[in-house]
Amino acid sequence: MTKIALTGIKPTGIPHLGNYLGAIKPALELSQTCQARYFIADYHALNSCKDPAAIRQMTLEVAAAWLAAGLDPEKVLIYKQSLVPQTFELLTMLLAFTPKGLMNRAHAYKAMLQSNADSGKDPDDGVNMGLFTYPVLMAADIFIFDTDYVPVGKDQFQHVEMAVDIAQSFNYNYGKECFRIPEPLAQPSAQTLPGLDGRKMSKSYDNTIPLFLPEKQLRKLIMRIITNSQGMEEPKDPDNCTIFSIYQNFANPQQIADLRQRYLAGGMGWGHAKQELFEDEQRLSSHARPL
Repeated sequence: MTKIALTGIKPTGIPHLGNYLGAIKPALELSQTCQARYFIADYHALNSCKDPAAIRQMTLEVAAAWLAAGLDPEKVLIYKQSLVPQTFELLTMLLAFTPKGLMNRAHAYKAMLQSNADSGKDPDDGVNMGLFTYPVLMAADIFIFDTDYVPVGKDQFQHVEMAVDIAQSFNYNYGKECFRIPEPLAQPSAQTLPGLDGRKMSKSYDNTIPLFLPEKQLRKLIMRIITNSQGMEEPKDPDNCTIFSIYQNFANPQQIADLRQRYLAGGMGWGHAKQELFEDEQRLSSHARPL
């Protein structure tokens, strides 16, 4: 029996290269062996964005990016969370089986409490009930499709474990398996990609390289990557270079080996390395499915 895998995608605008490597690519690979269900979590997005026009626009951008990256709607179910009202009916039921103490242990909630404490604010300042009950809505998303596997990063692993607790409580109360017990599926291939400044690529740091940029904008961003002051003739260390770290995740083995040799041999400036990365990212964009 084919297993069911489910992934939620929060609409936060056009994904960047880090999103592609850490989430999109592994999710599309998983769809080759499982019945995949991908939903755009527009209700989850309400916790941080209250502008309906912005959420609609970001929802369209995310859907377009995933389709362009290779998601095949003939093989994969992709849907908008808010168009499945049964999810929210189930959420109301699950809240009756979820101890408040379980929600108190959620990492995101605890992080906000700590941040407020450090700032001398009221412990629950800025905490809305959508954030507090976020794991319960995530559980409803999972249960509604009898999900077996939930591919997640480290920051979401706890939420799937909470969904397991809720399902077990519900099933025990009614004496049968009303909900399938989901299993968090870590993505061993998911890697942290450095951004333009060497820190983790993140919109929070404004250091991302978005997917599918026009050629001039893409080149301009790549040329902004921070490097050291080594001269052209000096050998360079590819294993401590942001440019090479990004390049090796998208180039083929021969290209990676060739660029590594050029680093070690010397005679190559940072501008040349950035140009190699630019040309490689152009190839990635050209292989994407047209929107």
